[in-house]
Amino acid sequence: MVMACRIINKRRHMGLQQLSSFAGTGRTFLGPLKSSKFIIDAECHESVLISSTVRLLESLDLTSAVGQLLNEAVQAQNNTYKTGTSTLLFLVGAWSSAAEECLHLGVPISLVVSVMSEGLNSCIEEVVSLQIPVHNVFDHIDSTKTFSGLETFSVSLCPFLQIPSDTGLQKEHDLKDVASPSLTIYDLSGIRVKSSKLLRPQAEVEADKNKVQNPQTLKNSLLTGNHYRKSVLIHSRHFNRTDNNQWINKQDGFLEQHGAAPPNTYRCNDFVELEMGLSHGDQSSMKLVDEAVRLQYQNASMQQGNCTMPFRFDISRIFTCRVPGVPETFSCACPGFITVVSISNTTLIKELQNQPNRIILIEGDLTENYRHLGFNKATNINTLLESMKVQQDSSEELWTNYVLQVLIKFNVNLILVQGNVSEHLIEKCIHSKRLVLGSVHSSVMQAFAEASGAVQVTYVTQVNENCVGNGVSVTFWRSIPSDVIDNINIITIMIKTEGINLVTVVLTSPVTAQMQSKEDRFWTCAYRLYYALKEQKVFLGGGAVEFLCLSHLQILAEQSLSKRNHVCSGWLHNTSSWLASSLALYRSTVLKCLANGWHKYLSALIYNTANCSSEFEASTVIQQHLQNATDSGSPSSYILNEYGKLNSGIFNSGISNKLEQIPRIYDVVIPKTEAWRRALDLVLLVLQTDSEIITGLGHTQLNSQETEGFLFL
Repeated sequence: MVMACRIINKRRHMGLQQLSSFAGTGRTFLGPLKSSKFIIDAECHESVLISSTVRLLESLDLTSAVGQLLNEAVQAQNNTYKTGTSTLLFLVGAWSSAAEECLHLGVPISLVVSVMSEGLNSCIEEVVSLQIPVHNVFDHIDSTKTFSGLETFSVSLCPFLQIPSDTGLQKEHDLKDVASPSLTIYDLSGIRVKSSKLLRPQAEVEADKNKVQNPQTLKNSLLTGNHYRKSVLIHSRHFNRTDNNQWINKQDGFLEQHGAAPPNTYRCNDFVELEMGLSHGDQSSMKLVDEAVRLQYQNASMQQGNCTMPFRFDISRIFTCRVPGVPETFSCACPGFITVVSISNTTLIKELQNQPNRIILIEGDLTENYRHLGFNKATNINTLLESMKVQQDSSEELWTNYVLQVLIKFNVNLILVQGNVSEHLIEKCIHSKRLVLGSVHSSVMQAFAEASGAVQVTYVTQVNENCVGNGVSVTFWRSIPSDVIDNINIITIMIKTEGINLVTVVLTSPVTAQMQSKEDRFWTCAYRLYYALKEQKVFLGGGAVEFLCLSHLQILAEQSLSKRNHVCSGWLHNTSSWLASSLALYRSTVLKCLANGWHKYLSALIYNTANCSSEFEASTVIQQHLQNATDSGSPSSYILNEYGKLNSGIFNSGISNKLEQIPRIYDVVIPKTEAWRRALDLVLLVLQTDSEIITGLGHTQLNSQETEGFLFL
């Protein structure tokens, strides 16, 4: 697919401009209200509907070196975390523009690289203050409400970047009579202390504003230090305030509030609340994840019996099965292995479903020519037979008959193969009432080995009685209308055995073009939950951490600029002062450009949620919040206070009146920060590349318009 053309200014860094051009194609994927795109092939004019960064880059022409680097960065993020790719792509574009602006202002490349890297590292350290611990969410999973009870909300409320009332942009909402959602507080021993209202009366909010420390006093105390990275945040983890109602951080980085009473720690220990916070508005996908986790939990409870080992969500034992052409109401999670087979297997499945089946597991291919690498014959050697006897059966026919003899000998009805399977063998097995399935995932094979007692083998010649598993059932998955089956020409079957640790999520949709997007969204939700449980911590989401990064960088830039002015005032008395002031000025410039990337990110996020009619209006909202955060003297405390206000949400489109059911928004920690790092690493790599190198014969086929601006070596 060919991307829309963009004018490249050859007087500026071409690689950074190309990165910005590529990244600009994915702006609409940021936030919970993603807009799908039609990608049109310029040659055959075919189109495909996509709604994720990964599928977008798969459809674009990324043959250039910059495009290849961008694709590798996105693929690495997706293969590892399955989330954060939209953030990565957007920040690549924003920081490419920031680095390009630094070059335009005359900042040396080495200084751009060092200050940007240091600035991002400082941000990652700063946002630790917005982490919330996740503990014991499975302790009451049997008695808690299910996820489906909250399915009515299409978009979750983000308790942070709402349009401030003093901007003149706020929309009118009459929420006076709505019950207030509560934020549960626990003491250090884990005992519930109280539930503080998230929706507080306006008089109480104004009273809290009056308690904020004088910002001028804070400013004067901050400028006494010499190092530009000394934080302005007196409430950050570097300080220990003991004033009443002030936020501090424990040594582990989690939120804590000190006052006259014993310290309280904010934590998340409700499974449904965690799921809702990580769904980011995609309730349908997270509902399927919830079903899969609960099935795993039930199976683990049955297997453990009286054992009290903690349950762990094993995402490697979750699989998906796509069934196009079937209504979405059929989507669900089921125990066992569910897959689709040809409709020609209908009679065979009917024969197998009324009996316990014996199973063998083949790790490699099940084909006649599959050999160990040391036993593969050379393909260019022909054997001449001395005998004139005509061979009646081919070698494949002989091999197929041998395999059938083995299956008959050990009374095997079901064969799962990790690799490819001979088509001729499949046909023979169907006639002998045996089912062979190929391309089965290794984790599925392992699950059946554990549950049925089968032993995986590489070759069928290794099969013996000890390798055969027992007690496997094969049935039709669900009763699907016959007219639907005739249209899709496939049937869905379920294979399972007692105690198998395997869950398949069946994804259905009447629109075939939506299947890939549906599967991508499911895995995104699943991996968000997986990493949240694995790390046992989450970020406050909805732009909170990005806003803190923006505010923090602006404070560092102002500190650096103040230091430069102080040094510059005495530069005539010291020959090295001029250089020091120049470095301070450059540092401030680079930090401001880096912060501008966060500003663009938040503006696009607000605009994409339809809260603002334009990104300019969204930028005005951000500026007002920045001013409020600066006036408060502590951006982190300001963010936490905003989470406790009525007007604290940007994802408020389509919200029900039942606000007491709306949870906070969460983000996973490591996938998010790794997306930041990968984005900046890519930008700095391209920044330090002076020219694009094209090798090989491919460049001779390019016309003069395409080759203009490139250097051929």
